[in-house]
Amino acid sequence: MSSNPRAPPCDELAIRARASVPACAAARYWVLAVAVLGSTLSYVDESVVNVALPAIEADLRTTLPAMHWVINAYTLCMSALLLVGGAAADRFGRRRMFVIGAGVFAAGSLGCGLSVSVPMLLAARAVSGVGAALLVPCSLALISAAFDEKERGAAIGIWSGAAAIAGGAAPLLGGGLLDHFSWRAIFLVNPLLAIPTLWIALRRVPESRDPDAPPGVDWQGSLLAFAGLGSLVYGLIASAELTWSHPAVVASLVAGMGLLAAFLVAEAHRRAPMMPLGLFRSRTFSGVNLLTLLLYGGLGGGFFFLPFLLIQARGDSATAAGAAYLPFTVVVSLLSRWSGGLIDRFGARWPLIIGPAIAAGGFALLAVSRGPYWSILVPMVVLGLGMAVTIAPLTTAVLNAVPAHRTGVASGINNAVASVGSLLVIAVLGSVALGSMSRSLELRLERAPASPGVRLAVDAARGGFVIPELPASLSGEEQRQARAIIAASIDDTVRRILWIAAALASMSVLSAAFTIPGERRGGARPDGSGPLEKSPAAIFRTSVSLPGRDFGALRSR
Repeated sequence: MSSNPRAPPCDELAIRARASVPACAAARYWVLAVAVLGSTLSYVDESVVNVALPAIEADLRTTLPAMHWVINAYTLCMSALLLVGGAAADRFGRRRMFVIGAGVFAAGSLGCGLSVSVPMLLAARAVSGVGAALLVPCSLALISAAFDEKERGAAIGIWSGAAAIAGGAAPLLGGGLLDHFSWRAIFLVNPLLAIPTLWIALRRVPESRDPDAPPGVDWQGSLLAFAGLGSLVYGLIASAELTWSHPAVVASLVAGMGLLAAFLVAEAHRRAPMMPLGLFRSRTFSGVNLLTLLLYGGLGGGFFFLPFLLIQARGDSATAAGAAYLPFTVVVSLLSRWSGGLIDRFGARWPLIIGPAIAAGGFALLAVSRGPYWSILVPMVVLGLGMAVTIAPLTTAVLNAVPAHRTGVASGINNAVASVGSLLVIAVLGSVALGSMSRSLELRLERAPASPGVRLAVDAARGGFVIPELPASLSGEEQRQARAIIAASIDDTVRRILWIAAALASMSVLSAAFTIPGERRGGARPDGSGPLEKSPAAIFRTSVSLPGRDFGALRSR
């Protein structure tokens, strides 16, 4: 449970699945410092990039599908490599893999900041995703190695609190950098943070490994997952410009599904797979992961498009757009202990029904809110409340759905599912958004008498999701008319996307209702390996902040 509300759900559970190492315990405060800095690198990047998307699209004069790849190039690489990141740390050394991850992530961020073209930016984002797949799970593994069970709760609290501050401040800071400098500045912050991170890791943090780690790392599964997801996402994004029946789109989708089927076959026959398929025999585990896929898919898709509504359609500043995320972050952070108490009183089932339902209501309120700036903030509070009610029970349901010795790998799978959900939904919504935008532009041009110059200016906005630079040959009135038509079309489209996000959250409610049983207090785990948590909320109460999502996909011991 991380305090970054947009990071996957089972990070704290992943930390607790590991045993401490005496050599690391002696330097535990340096370890905690470097883990906080390492996680902050990833959290700042994830929290701030969405706010920069309109500026990037306008500056590079590119299209909405390219902006999908700005997010998905990072998420794809991270999702595919995430499950092997923790395994590689156990096998080859936690500090070594952390340093490699931090260095690669910083190099990718530097490349993003210096990019002068879309291909260069996307390549750098992919490099950052590879770094994050090593950096974040290794940050959590270092905490586990340095702190024993008695001290681990306080360490997690400090780490979570720092993550909360980073996750909450990053969009606001990023908006300020966008308004006063450039979108490039938001990426150049990370290399500066990486300098003290790498210095502490190399000078103060001892190396540690897991002597009982399996002899191999499932690189085959990781490559198949990467190729399958990449091909599938390419087809989904390309369909926006090429249509669904285009041979390239059809071939990409078919190849993606075939590669993912090969991934499942390989995992079923591997002795030490990164994703043990046997865990999905549990109806609860499968249901929780379906809930995660739908809910975090809606969250990722909604948050991808929200800055376009605020900056392009409403005309708010980038700073104001970044500040709009603060109510969501603050509500999730403040309600952690209260959320954990719900599990004690009602079990996981009802919070996992009510929480996503509230989140769906938050998306619906965002979709209908038209008015002053505060009318955006109220739905963000409601959305934050829904996520706060959801995340702690979600982690507890994962904990209790699998054998005790499998909690680490189960949390890793759930975290990967959260990022894959965001990856796929953003790709699908790209095609939906461009089609909706085109229809809205046509409708508004038909309704309003527009000169040929205005029509040409509006047509120039097709394929993108920003208001392009308008020709100087247009009169002031014609420029205002063209700008109003494009802004209104963006507004209409984003609101439709928010309704889709609300529908996905509502579907996650059904997943919980039909697959998650009532709490079996005092009962046994599905395999009889031990009792269920007497107080599921106890795993959260040692933390000073609320659950969120984190990409800490770690293996169990």
